[in-house]
Amino acid sequence: MTTLKTKLQDDLTAAIRARDELRSATLRLTLTAIQKEEVAGTEARELSDSEVEKIIAREAKKRREAAEAFEKGGRAEQAAREQAEGEVLADYLPKQLTDAELENIVAEAVAEAVGNGAEGPKAMGAVMKIVNPKVAGRAEGGRVAATVKKLLAG
Repeated sequence: MTTLKTKLQDDLTAAIRARDELRSATLRLTLTAIQKEEVAGTEARELSDSEVEKIIAREAKKRREAAEAFEKGGRAEQAAREQAEGEVLADYLPKQLTDAELENIVAEAVAEAVGNGAEGPKAMGAVMKIVNPKVAGRAEGGRVAATVKKLLAG
């Protein structure tokens, strides 16, 4: 069993004992998503820590999007619950890059891609290929793409 999945299960047990309803419900849903992924496909398999991390990131993104939707729908109580669940999941993810750190990484990648002859719309794909491995798990794809577009345009 992966160390991250073990940590989630241990934290779930602790949350249940502490009667922390929010944390235990969030961890249960996340562990269920992990188990579904493990049995998906032709045969069951053990997920690596990086795969578990991707699932946690996906679950956290769902919470952010749900919170925004509830906020727009005028349901502040549900939005606050979704945000709180997202914060619980954020504890298990790597620290997110700041805007300045992301811009520095993208600026280096733009210089490298342009140096290799990429220009115009083709440069976007070339820059993303360079940037994505460097920021994997530490910045959301939409945020990265927006930064790349901004630096290529300016």
